[in-house]
This record gives sequence, structure tokens and C-alpha cells, in this order.
Amino acid sequence: MLEIRPNCEHCNKDLPNTSTEAMICSFECTYCKTCAIEIFENVCPSCSGNFTKRPIRPSKMIEKYPASKKRVYQPKDVTLSKINSEKLKNILPENR
Repeated sequence: MLEIRPNCEHCNKDLPNTSTEAMICSFECTYCKTCAIEIFENVCPSCSGNFTKRPIRPSKMIEKYPASKKRVYQPKDVTLSKINSEKLKNILPENR
């Protein structure tokens, strides 16, 4: 089950369960859309995977399965991330 992390790991922007700006990779690294697409160019700086929109947990399930309150804030070295993104952004995720 997804943790539904509450913030962007890079810029620390709040990303509540209902956010349509939350993006995740297959390891559930969580970034806002701006960081995921504009800064990291759809290449996760941790695992090199792609990003997808994080689903929203339905309100009828959020009480039984609450979103995480644990904030993960680990800003990435943008220079190193850009090097990684440049190498991989034009390779389809399934071929990385």
C-alpha cells in the first residue's frame, strides 16, 4: 500500500493526499510536479526511474488507511541530477 507521503522530497512543498501535483517513482520517491518534470526531467534522481501521478486515496478509505505524516526532505544536488537526467531522459523508462 502506498504511504502517500506528505511533501516533495526536494523542495518540501506540501503534497496532501488530495494533491494533483504529487508525482512518484516505483520506489515511491515523492516530488511535486515542478521538481519531477521541470528539474529532474522525468528521471528520478534516486533510482533513475520515471515518474507518474500519485493516486489519491478515496476519502472513505483515508480514515482506515491514513496517509503518512512522516516528511522526507532530502534535497538533491541539482548539478548531479542534471547530469543523470541528460543521460537518461530520452531513453524510454522501460529501456533504462
